[in-house]
Amino acid sequence: MSEDKFLTGRLLLAMPGMFDPRFDRSVNVMCVHDDNGALGIGIGHIRDGIGFRKLLEEVGIDPQDAPDCDVHHGGPVEPGRGFVLHSTDWMSEDTIEFAPYCALSASMEILRAIAGGEGPKRWLVALGYAGWGAGQLEEELKHHGWFVAAGAESLIFDTPAEGRWASAWRAEGIDPSLLANETGHA
Repeated sequence: MSEDKFLTGRLLLAMPGMFDPRFDRSVNVMCVHDDNGALGIGIGHIRDGIGFRKLLEEVGIDPQDAPDCDVHHGGPVEPGRGFVLHSTDWMSEDTIEFAPYCALSASMEILRAIAGGEGPKRWLVALGYAGWGAGQLEEELKHHGWFVAAGAESLIFDTPAEGRWASAWRAEGIDPSLLANETGHA
């Protein structure tokens, strides 16, 4: 696969009627995509029953003045593992920067920084991720399960989770209410 076909920094939108109901109306920020596979963080659905302050307490961090914001359902893989999508004004040795507007960290260090008011200016927390092995995502793209959209800082950090899927489609010039639940085969 050539470098220009990698989807890092793009959004992966589930098509209506997708073959896997776990991804219904999902929006994934593609954090890694190379010849070895892909990793995306879901930002279209909220985890029920857990807020950010509770999550901090569960991992032994004093929430201090951290906001009690929602925790996103990042994906079905390792659903207990935490990830922080954030602005690039905060970086650590383990941070992956993948677009001019976004980075990914998965350490206790960033959680402590956010709780202490020293973290990135913009961030969201997710549990779990979506992962694809080498060539798997490319195969799914051929079968019309996903749509690749441009990533945008405002869509990730300013749009409420329940509106991200439709907003991402509209940003691409597509009315999501006109999308069909099935695709044809020639």
